[in-house]
Amino acid sequence: MNLLKFTLFYIGYCLVLGGIATALPGFFPGTMVLVPKFWLIFGFLSGITFIAYVVVYMGMKRSPESSIMAIMGSIALKMLFSMAFVLIYSLKAKGNGLVFVLNFFSLYLLFSFFEIYCLLRNLRHQNK
Repeated sequence: MNLLKFTLFYIGYCLVLGGIATALPGFFPGTMVLVPKFWLIFGFLSGITFIAYVVVYMGMKRSPESSIMAIMGSIALKMLFSMAFVLIYSLKAKGNGLVFVLNFFSLYLLFSFFEIYCLLRNLRHQNK
């Protein structure tokens, strides 16, 4: 999967996730489903996931032998930046911690699954 195709699929995926996030409060009225700065979390995770994919894609194109190291490095950097974001957000915003944890980790896992799926598609094409 080339970078342009990934970008188009990724924008579509972000739009679908954003639509679901917009509709969730309507399905659960009276319940705090999203934290007040949900879109900040969404933007951060979507941006860091896109950057991580581009870094891995460039690393795989430059040296296919070291593609596993590029993937592992990308995952480690994404996790470190995410932990720093959680720390800063937790210090700045006081609110319902359980809702934040559910919002953050559900988005983190959804974006990570999409990134890993696309990376595995690239590795499958390398093996042929």
